Amino acid sequence: MTTHRFNRLVLGLPRRLVLPIATYPGLALTGATVRQAVNDASAQFEAVAALHERYRTPVVLSAMDLSAEAEAFGCALHLADNEIPSVTGRLVTTLEQARALPVPQPGDRRTAVYLETVRRLKQLPSRPLVLGGCIGPFSLASRLVGVSEALEMTLAEPELMAVVLEKSTAFLAAYARAFRQAGADGLIMAEPAAGLLSPRGVAAHSSGYIRHIAAAAGGEDFGLILHNCAAKELHLAAILETGLSAFHFGAPMDLPSALGKVPPGVVLCGNLDPAGVFCQLAPAEVRARAAELLSRAGAHRNYVLSSGCDVPAAAPLANLDALYAAASGA
Repeated sequence: MTTHRFNRLVLGLPRRLVLPIATYPGLALTGATVRQAVNDASAQFEAVAALHERYRTPVVLSAMDLSAEAEAFGCALHLADNEIPSVTGRLVTTLEQARALPVPQPGDRRTAVYLETVRRLKQLPSRPLVLGGCIGPFSLASRLVGVSEALEMTLAEPELMAVVLEKSTAFLAAYARAFRQAGADGLIMAEPAAGLLSPRGVAAHSSGYIRHIAAAAGGEDFGLILHNCAAKELHLAAILETGLSAFHFGAPMDLPSALGKVPPGVVLCGNLDPAGVFCQLAPAEVRARAAELLSRAGAHRNYVLSSGCDVPAAAPLANLDALYAAASGA
């Protein structure tokens, strides 16, 4: 298990790292729309840079968008001004279609936006650690064949799923290398669909493929941080089979318990509900929830205070302010 730059930063900071998955709330500071941010690297960079200036964070993130890779394969999308794009329909329904499916290149369609955003973030004068973002192999395969159908196909049509997973993995390995070449220090890889599988299914249809992507990305300081907002504690052992050393979890994971089951060099991040906490609560309540989670995490230096998933653009900045205040004790 390699301890990469992100882990060293987390474990070496004098104060606990606060790292919500939050890019879209920065649009409130720049006036751009979500549609602009996912289509224009300048708009996305400006939103990230505005948040970085506000909170002086040692880490910056490109936006989480789990449609860009599927779109590069040819999936149709639903687009709206203030919604993250989502995949519509199914691209692959038969084994023959799976075998004939061409694998795109990094930089095709809107994947170019995320690579260019990383290049620009690397030029920030304060030189923060830069994390790009991509989807995970099972979640990408699920968007190509249909999410509910994918769960059935792992049992009923395993050959078809294997072909789509192999092609998804081939693209994501190349995409990860492209992020590294663009200057990223690592990637947050979002694999939420795998949380709908059994632990055995996670091991068979996600963890092994992620291990391959991490190895193919290369560079001992370049690391993958695996995000799974649907995973529960019963999935933890199968997820650790990825061989990764940093993970990001959502509300279903009992993080304080999980921290007691991983080595001290493995970093766990999460898991305040992005909508229920950051959009619906008042700042004082956000601060109280964050303080409670910090108290339950105790002295574990390998814990990063974060949202459980992507914070919506509609979340008030006052609630992000409250999160950082809770961690600082201010």
